[in-house]
Amino acid sequence: MRIVSVRDGVVPIASAIANAYIDFSKMTASVVAVTVADGGGRQATGYGFNSNGRYAQPGLLKERFIPRLLETSPATLEHADGGLEPAGAWAAMMKNEKPGGHGERSVAVGVLDMALWDAAAKLARKPLWKLLADRYRGGAADETAWIYAAGGYYYPGKDNAALVEEMQRYLDLGYSVVKMKIGGAPGTPLREALKEDVSRIEAVLKLLGGDGSRLCVDVNGRFGLHAALAYGAALEPYRLRWYEEPLDPLDYATHAALAEHYPGPLATGENLFSMQDARNLIRHGGLRPDRDILQFDPALSYGLVEYLRTLSMLEQHGWPARRCVPHGGHQFALNIAVGLGLGGNESYPEVFAPFGGFADATPVQDSRIRLPDAPGIGFEAKASLWAVLKDL
Repeated sequence: MRIVSVRDGVVPIASAIANAYIDFSKMTASVVAVTVADGGGRQATGYGFNSNGRYAQPGLLKERFIPRLLETSPATLEHADGGLEPAGAWAAMMKNEKPGGHGERSVAVGVLDMALWDAAAKLARKPLWKLLADRYRGGAADETAWIYAAGGYYYPGKDNAALVEEMQRYLDLGYSVVKMKIGGAPGTPLREALKEDVSRIEAVLKLLGGDGSRLCVDVNGRFGLHAALAYGAALEPYRLRWYEEPLDPLDYATHAALAEHYPGPLATGENLFSMQDARNLIRHGGLRPDRDILQFDPALSYGLVEYLRTLSMLEQHGWPARRCVPHGGHQFALNIAVGLGLGGNESYPEVFAPFGGFADATPVQDSRIRLPDAPGIGFEAKASLWAVLKDL
């Protein structure tokens, strides 16, 4: 095995939407293509990109991680099954990197890791979900994955009626569970902001027949403890599917305080980018493995090689893989969910195009989706995404 070439680029994914913390007016994504030769005359090109919410990383890719990847020893790229072992490339990319400081470098490595797993599955002539099931679950893969439609972003002039119309479009696509943003009224007194958000929530719940288990709400880390508790008290009667990232993702003690008072499911983790940070959340965040959701995104957190370490850590701490529902809405995490038996995956039917959403010929039924049987991650089966990636 050897790395033949690596190509990279930057793609704009800017839009006028905003969550409670940031807008996406200047958002970008890194895209890469990694070609691998297996020594037997076959080559495969894998593709990768970073999830939304983190910007493109061209500097880190060009200056550190691509040069190291190209220098990877062929011997370290051999898996016991004869295929490509991305962990060998991962070790080469992280050479001379100090521990800690899991910031933007985790995004750059994650982009390349995604491409390596795509190439590994293509060389094995298997879908990635099947390769993962064969290597790590004795061949047992889930038949379908549970997914939910994430949206409900703030947009200039968007009122409750427009929010409900958006959610209706997701239901029409086959989703039964949806997610919306809350906490996005900066500068508004807490009482008024809460009143506005309750109005928005009740409008969507009316569409969902009053079933709170079909609605998730997401704060994107904006609240302090006082606001998180106030919102939690208001949300509790609705029995929502989950209350997502109400607090700063690294404030574990405050998460623990909130978990003592809010009995419903909490969800967090999308902005933790290493096994060590995930472990600190589990040790100190007061989360409950019988109800709470962990949203670590493999594309942002050093890739699947690191995500496998995170899953092992969670098992040691009594957390089943089914409590993991990755952030990002991309096909990489969807393959991981099916191949490794996670609890599901996020989906972006209308935002972050062309990276949001899944293969074109994979209809959603009651918030479940069946993956195609094509080799690799399946990017080629999503026409709008393939139109971007093939230019590499």
